[in-house]
Amino acid sequence: MTLRSLGGKSPMVDPEAFVSEAAYVIGDVVIGPRSSIWPGAVIRADSGRITIGAGSNVQDNSVLHADADAVIGDGVTIGHGVVCHARQIGNGCLIGNGAVLNDGVELGEECLVAAGSTITENKVFPRRSLIRGVPGKALGTIRDRHAELQRRAAESYVQRIERYRAEGTFE
Repeated sequence: MTLRSLGGKSPMVDPEAFVSEAAYVIGDVVIGPRSSIWPGAVIRADSGRITIGAGSNVQDNSVLHADADAVIGDGVTIGHGVVCHARQIGNGCLIGNGAVLNDGVELGEECLVAAGSTITENKVFPRRSLIRGVPGKALGTIRDRHAELQRRAAESYVQRIERYRAEGTFE
């Protein structure tokens, strides 16, 4: 893994977290227990702290950056190839592959952002919003079965941590 200090601030990674050796994490980043950062992910905190809660995952080739402090909650899944410039992502959210969340976006708990959606600057969505489109709009609320699928998706990445750790690193 590439962890880099910037301006006297170094990433803090919980010992129970997993950061791929092919990820790049720089600056004032806090990664919580049982969270995972996968190959090609970039988390760049040069304008404020980026905090990732417990049991969340940032999948392959996603980019997280913010112009101020940003908080990614617990049990959040950020899919493959996501660009996330959001200010707040609530617990249990799922951000679909290839979605774009622009500066200042705030999502309440258990929101679902459909793959390929783009949420424009400073949009705020309440708990359990189903968000889709370009620009992203709330199309209603998710159902309990969707929330359960989101929980299972996040948990599946927590379970992968030990499998990858057991393999060690490639020399």
